[in-house]
Amino acid sequence: QVQLVESGGGLVQPGGSLRLSCVVSRRIFSAYAMAWYRQAPGKQRELVATITSGSGTDYADSVKGRFTISRDNAKNTVYLQMNSLKPEDTAVYYCNFLPAKSYWGQGTQVTVSS
Repeated sequence: QVQLVESGGGLVQPGGSLRLSCVVSRRIFSAYAMAWYRQAPGKQRELVATITSGSGTDYADSVKGRFTISRDNAKNTVYLQMNSLKPEDTAVYYCNFLPAKSYWGQGTQVTVSS
Protein backbone atom coordinates (compact mmCIF):
# COMPACT_ATOMS: atom_id res chain seq x y z
CA GLN A 1 0.00 0.00 0.00
CA VAL A 2 1.16 3.52 -0.76
CA GLN A 3 2.38 5.50 2.25
CA LEU A 4 1.88 9.22 2.69
CA VAL A 5 4.08 10.80 5.38
CA GLU A 6 3.45 14.44 6.25
CA SER A 7 5.74 16.62 8.36
CA GLY A 8 6.58 20.24 9.11
CA GLY A 9 3.63 21.36 11.19
CA GLY A 10 3.84 23.21 14.47
CA LEU A 11 2.74 26.20 16.51
CA VAL A 12 3.19 29.57 14.85
CA GLN A 13 2.00 33.11 15.56
CA PRO A 14 -0.42 34.87 13.23
CA GLY A 15 1.49 36.25 10.25
CA GLY A 16 4.11 33.53 10.50
CA SER A 17 5.17 30.88 8.00
CA LEU A 18 5.53 27.11 7.84
CA ARG A 19 6.62 24.68 5.15
CA LEU A 20 4.95 21.30 5.06
CA SER A 21 6.41 18.27 3.33
CA CYS A 22 4.84 15.00 2.23
CA VAL A 23 6.84 12.00 1.07
CA VAL A 24 4.93 9.55 -1.10
CA SER A 25 6.04 5.96 -1.47
CA ARG A 26 4.79 5.33 -4.96
CA ARG A 27 6.63 4.48 -8.13
CA ILE A 28 6.12 6.87 -11.02
CA PHE A 29 5.09 9.58 -8.51
CA SER A 30 5.58 12.20 -11.21
CA ALA A 31 2.57 10.90 -13.17
CA TYR A 32 0.07 11.75 -10.45
CA ALA A 33 -1.71 14.93 -9.48
CA MET A 34 -1.33 15.63 -5.77
CA ALA A 35 -3.10 17.83 -3.27
CA TRP A 36 -3.02 19.17 0.25
CA TYR A 37 -6.15 18.90 2.35
CA ARG A 38 -6.92 20.10 5.87
CA GLN A 39 -9.41 19.32 8.60
CA ALA A 40 -10.17 21.75 11.41
CA PRO A 41 -11.82 20.58 14.64
CA GLY A 42 -15.51 19.93 14.12
CA LYS A 43 -15.30 20.55 10.37
CA GLN A 44 -15.13 18.41 7.25
CA ARG A 45 -11.88 17.84 5.46
CA GLU A 46 -11.37 20.44 2.73
CA LEU A 47 -9.17 20.76 -0.34
CA VAL A 48 -6.51 23.45 0.07
CA ALA A 49 -4.17 23.25 -2.93
CA THR A 50 -3.56 21.03 -5.94
CA ILE A 51 -0.67 20.38 -8.30
CA THR A 52 -0.87 18.43 -11.54
CA SER A 53 1.75 16.11 -12.99
CA GLY A 54 2.81 19.07 -15.12
CA SER A 55 3.08 21.31 -12.03
CA GLY A 56 -0.03 23.33 -12.76
CA THR A 57 -1.44 24.63 -9.47
CA ASP A 58 -4.75 25.72 -8.01
CA TYR A 59 -5.82 26.96 -4.60
CA ALA A 60 -8.85 27.37 -2.40
CA ASP A 61 -9.94 30.99 -2.28
CA SER A 62 -9.19 31.11 1.44
CA VAL A 63 -5.46 30.49 0.89
CA LYS A 64 -4.87 32.03 -2.53
CA GLY A 65 -1.93 34.41 -2.48
CA ARG A 66 -0.64 33.03 0.84
CA PHE A 67 0.06 29.33 0.18
CA THR A 68 2.24 27.78 -2.52
CA ILE A 69 2.20 24.11 -3.47
CA SER A 70 5.18 22.56 -5.24
CA ARG A 71 6.68 19.15 -5.94
CA ASP A 72 10.07 17.51 -6.31
CA ASN A 73 9.60 14.38 -8.40
CA ALA A 74 13.17 13.20 -7.77
CA LYS A 75 12.35 13.03 -4.05
CA ASN A 76 8.73 11.84 -4.36
CA THR A 77 7.81 14.85 -2.25
CA VAL A 78 5.12 17.50 -2.37
CA TYR A 79 5.43 20.73 -0.38
CA LEU A 80 3.11 23.41 0.94
CA GLN A 81 4.68 26.77 1.76
CA MET A 82 2.30 28.68 4.02
CA ASN A 83 2.83 32.39 4.60
CA SER A 84 0.80 35.05 6.39
CA LEU A 85 -0.83 32.38 8.50
CA LYS A 86 -4.13 33.13 10.21
CA PRO A 87 -5.83 31.49 13.21
CA GLU A 88 -8.42 30.05 10.83
CA ASP A 89 -5.64 28.06 9.13
CA THR A 90 -5.40 25.93 12.27
CA ALA A 91 -6.04 22.33 11.25
CA VAL A 92 -4.48 18.94 10.62
CA TYR A 93 -2.97 19.03 7.15
CA TYR A 94 -2.84 15.96 4.92
CA CYS A 95 -1.50 15.25 1.48
CA ASN A 96 -3.10 12.78 -0.89
CA PHE A 97 -3.60 12.15 -4.54
CA LEU A 98 -6.13 14.09 -6.58
CA PRO A 99 -8.73 12.71 -6.41
CA ALA A 100 -7.94 11.41 -2.94
CA LYS A 101 -7.45 7.72 -2.31
CA SER A 102 -9.23 5.96 0.53
CA TYR A 103 -6.09 5.77 2.65
CA TRP A 104 -4.57 8.74 4.44
CA GLY A 105 -1.39 9.50 6.33
CA GLN A 106 -1.25 10.67 9.91
CA GLY A 107 -1.29 14.32 8.92
CA THR A 108 0.63 17.16 10.52
CA GLN A 109 -0.90 19.60 13.00
CA VAL A 110 -0.71 23.32 12.25
CA THR A 111 -1.73 25.67 15.04
CA VAL A 112 -1.82 29.42 14.47
CA SER A 113 -2.16 31.26 17.75
CA SER A 114 -0.65 34.12 19.69
